[in-house]
Amino acid sequence: MSYVAPAIKEKFETLSIDLKNAILERNVELYTIHDLIRVLEDIVKEADNTGNN
Repeated sequence: MSYVAPAIKEKFETLSIDLKNAILERNVELYTIHDLIRVLEDIVKEADNTGNN
């Protein structure tokens, strides 16, 4: 189960519902904005890899 710390909840809530769902499906723990950025970068990398096939 994913966790979003109160300190970054406001930033997390600005994301689209699809992006929030994609993040939460990863079972990650987000304590800082850097944690959130890392997960977003992973999603972008995976999307790029999927698009190149």
